[in-house]
Amino acid sequence: MSTLSSVTGETSDSKVAAVFDSESTARAVATEVQSALGFQASQVQVVTPHDRNPGRKLEPEGRGIFRTILIAHYKLGIAGLVLGALVFAALWGLGIEAVRSSPWLAGALIVGYGGVFGLMAGGLVSLRPDHDPYLLKVRGALKEGRSAVVVHAFSTEERDRAQEALAARGGETIATL
Repeated sequence: MSTLSSVTGETSDSKVAAVFDSESTARAVATEVQSALGFQASQVQVVTPHDRNPGRKLEPEGRGIFRTILIAHYKLGIAGLVLGALVFAALWGLGIEAVRSSPWLAGALIVGYGGVFGLMAGGLVSLRPDHDPYLLKVRGALKEGRSAVVVHAFSTEERDRAQEALAARGGETIATL
């Protein structure tokens, strides 16, 4: 069952890759893991050195990056504004003199900075820094002539089960958050 991530709007935020020495081993493991864990065929991909565009298998939602950027910025920007308003309310409630003496300026600054920090968090989420080690490991393996099995998990539970299953079958695994 696939649902969209609450922050990024992507179907699969989490990915697991396992590197194998041969393409035939990778294909056998992929079939085995898919049937054992009950994943959809689109969730389990084999990436080989012969693939013309391995990036499509590694990050299949790449075409929707603009959507991810918009959703992450929108949601985290709003969350930042709300957090800023809560901080302002707390400071007002504590009777901080600077806030009490100039409430409009203090409110605008605190809420505004909350929104800016929320937008910055949206930018960080859009960059997906947790995907870099995953991408580098698989691309490095492909350059060495090795193959990889990539699982696009719809939840952290699926990600953890996939990582366990791939490691149990002898793969060098790496996962995103």
